[in-house]
Amino acid sequence: MKSEELDQQELLADRQRELDEASAGLQKMTQEREQLEQRISALQQQITICRKRVEDAQSAYHREASRLESLRNLAERYDGYGGSIRRVMEQRSRQKGICGVVADLMQTEKRYETAIETALGGSIQNVVTEDEETAKQLITYLKQNRIGRVTFLPLSAVRRPQEMRQPEALKEPGVLGLADSLVQTEEKYRAVMAHLLGRTIVVDEIDHAIALQRKYRQSLRIVTLEGELLNPGGAMTGGAFRNSSSLLSRKREIEELKEKAEKLKKDLEGAQGRLIELQNERSSCYSALDQGAAALQELKVRENTARLNLEQEKARIEGALDSREALEQEAAELRRQTEEIAGLKRQNQTELEDSEKMEKAHSCAVEVYQKRLEADREEETVASQELEALHLDTASISQKTEFAASNLQRVDAEIAKLKEEEASLAKNREQAGEDSKSREEATAALRLEMAALGQKAADLDAKTEQLRQEKEQQSASHKSFFGRREELSARMGQLDKELFRLDSQKEKIEENESSLSDHMWSEYELTYNAALPLEREDHPPLAELRKNRSAVKEEIRELGNVNVNAIDDYKEVSERFTFMDAQRRDLEEAEAALVQVIRELDSGMKRQFREQFALIQKEFDRAFKELFGGGKGTLELIDKEDILETGVRIIAQPPGKKLQNMMQLSGGEKALTAISLLFAIQNLKPSPFCLLDEIEAALDDSNVVRFANYLHKLTKHTQFIVITHRRGTMNAADRLYGITMQEKGVSALVSVSLIESELDK
Repeated sequence: MKSEELDQQELLADRQRELDEASAGLQKMTQEREQLEQRISALQQQITICRKRVEDAQSAYHREASRLESLRNLAERYDGYGGSIRRVMEQRSRQKGICGVVADLMQTEKRYETAIETALGGSIQNVVTEDEETAKQLITYLKQNRIGRVTFLPLSAVRRPQEMRQPEALKEPGVLGLADSLVQTEEKYRAVMAHLLGRTIVVDEIDHAIALQRKYRQSLRIVTLEGELLNPGGAMTGGAFRNSSSLLSRKREIEELKEKAEKLKKDLEGAQGRLIELQNERSSCYSALDQGAAALQELKVRENTARLNLEQEKARIEGALDSREALEQEAAELRRQTEEIAGLKRQNQTELEDSEKMEKAHSCAVEVYQKRLEADREEETVASQELEALHLDTASISQKTEFAASNLQRVDAEIAKLKEEEASLAKNREQAGEDSKSREEATAALRLEMAALGQKAADLDAKTEQLRQEKEQQSASHKSFFGRREELSARMGQLDKELFRLDSQKEKIEENESSLSDHMWSEYELTYNAALPLEREDHPPLAELRKNRSAVKEEIRELGNVNVNAIDDYKEVSERFTFMDAQRRDLEEAEAALVQVIRELDSGMKRQFREQFALIQKEFDRAFKELFGGGKGTLELIDKEDILETGVRIIAQPPGKKLQNMMQLSGGEKALTAISLLFAIQNLKPSPFCLLDEIEAALDDSNVVRFANYLHKLTKHTQFIVITHRRGTMNAADRLYGITMQEKGVSALVSVSLIESELDK
């Protein structure tokens, strides 16, 4: 057992080393996971901040890009200019020699914009041309189309003004300089700028302007930075501007917005790149967590296995130590009993030797007293009586011996009964101790009896000597000693048998104890010392306990396998839930941002729709009157609140008829009204190419002619291809294309140029 203990100690050290290695690996893996989790948390915070920056950058970029696009559209459409100016600038691609509008040909600092625009006044919308011929052609175009009036500034005709008569005025307090010196333009336009601004002085505030005007007796044209204008003769113009946006600042604002939009776009791309980097890093961290989960699980299983093995080894060592201590105690007890038995054996041997010596002495005495035997026969009767008394005493001693034997049998019965009581090993040991104690008491009693018998034998010898029957006395004493020796020998044999029986019983008890200990460990994983506190005096019957044990085992079996990693699984699921919840919040924030963008788009669409619808209303009324030769056409919104989803009501009043809904008109009137709406939209923003498919089929001849003439006017801006069968439309066309079939199954294309035919005539 000591050798096994050493082996178990080495195995225990191996188990402890395995547990330490598994614990160290688990701790390292746990620290790495904690670091990854902390990194993920930090990345999540950075992603939230970066996503917010991206959203802000997107909002700012889209806002500035929308403003830039709006300003570009305004500049392209020449919004803010008169209708005649727009029509003239539309001819820029067709008519060479148009340089542009004055406002587009100059630039100035932001602080001078109001003053320069005030100084220019209506001249800011003048059109600059290369020469007088171009201006002449454009004026002819305006006259022919009755579009309006425009002031042209031919570069070949405009000259610089004369020098100021009061140049010293430029040195007065508050004077910033002449207006033409505060603008930047190309050199070829410098004469135009001098013509428009060369006699206007720019000052910082109105007080300095008034003082300057008084000093020079109202002979100067002065403008302040805030837009007050003082004309020669004393006239003053000033007040608040209705529109904060000016034609002069539009180009500057476009450039500024372009630079700002580009910067915002770069910031947005940088923020998006950073966001992608953070998201990729977070994905990498999550991948590392997922990859480490299996390894962590394996380490936990290894640690639990090592811990269980270590505990089992410790329990085995403790059980072995307890068994060894019990065996040592039992061995010590057996050694003590063996020593006692050996002492008794030596004592009996000594008594036997003494008896043999006495037997020799008695033999000699017999020879001496044989001679005296005859003389003593007379006293034989008296001695016989005394002998009977001794026999009675001997019978009494035999009775006591039998009583002791019965006591031994009773002890044997009790030992056999204890053998049957296998439930409690501790009680058997105590009973065995009590049996040993009782045997010692019986042995002591026998010793006393032997002492008493010796005394009795001595008395008998004395009486024999006294009765002159020393021989008989010696013979009786000799016989009694032989009987006692035989009795002691028999007693020793019985004690040897009892010792063998007790050894066998001890071995059986040890085997039962080991079997019960193994059973308790295999079934309940309990040692003897661990089961002692669970001992109960009033335990239920064994059958009921077995029944309860079966029920408990069945309940345990129904529970299934125990998930030892439930806490870690919960932690992982909780972390995953936190991550998904953060993503959900991000999606909600993105949704709110998208809703805001949609609202802004809806607002811009509504505003643009109202503006364009107002223009279409005017153009529709104009086209309706031209196509019908009078009357009135009106467009109305059915639902003015929801203009993006509302329908449009068309109300037409042909000449000589009352105002009525379009659905109450005839087919031709409906068609002509629809054509009026189509041309109104076309007039508002002409397209370079248009295809019409028999849209005038329902019109009568007079309306067809009017339609054809109106369509011919639109050819200045748009090229039309018309599919028609009406003669009036064909007469107004520049070129006709037709399909004919001179031979059956063979189609041929025929084209006629009406313009070339008219030129040939």
